[in-house]
Amino acid sequence: MPRVSQDQLDARRQEILAAARACFARHGYEGATVRRLEEATRLSRGAIFHHFRDKDSLFLAVAEDDAAAMVETVARNGLVQVMRDLLAGAVSPDTTGWLGSQLEVSRRLRTDPAFAKRWAQRSAAVAEATRDRLARQREAGVLRDDVPIDVLAQFLELAYDGLVLHLAMGRPAGDLGPVLDLVEEAVRRR
Repeated sequence: MPRVSQDQLDARRQEILAAARACFARHGYEGATVRRLEEATRLSRGAIFHHFRDKDSLFLAVAEDDAAAMVETVARNGLVQVMRDLLAGAVSPDTTGWLGSQLEVSRRLRTDPAFAKRWAQRSAAVAEATRDRLARQREAGVLRDDVPIDVLAQFLELAYDGLVLHLAMGRPAGDLGPVLDLVEEAVRRR
């Protein structure tokens, strides 16, 4: 029997995550049945669950993957850049899938205490990356210094949450660039 390389396993895992992200976004967690996951991934149940213990593990992996990408962008370029990237890709199927996953995470945080407990660490990583980035910006003299960093971080998080909801509801994205400019200007030193 031919041996499968780690690169091939990793590539297959990423393919499953991408297809599952779209399936969860389209149908929600409950609606993304194993049959629908099989159709979306074009793989058998056994092939999917060879990489993931169960549907819950698969959903958590999708959400963790999204959170890790967000932490990287926040650390490198800030939360406003995450919002700009969302806006730029608003019509992309990847962005639509990502938005759906974000909404599903939000729903599960409200309705599933076990999920909320497991998710706390991922949420803390995004918040920490945001605060670290703001602290670096303040040290560089770019960020306003009359408002505590925690307040600025909460302001940016609320703007982000509002943008996610706006886009997820299918509202137009084309005219929001100036709004993000205003958000960014609000945290900059005057």
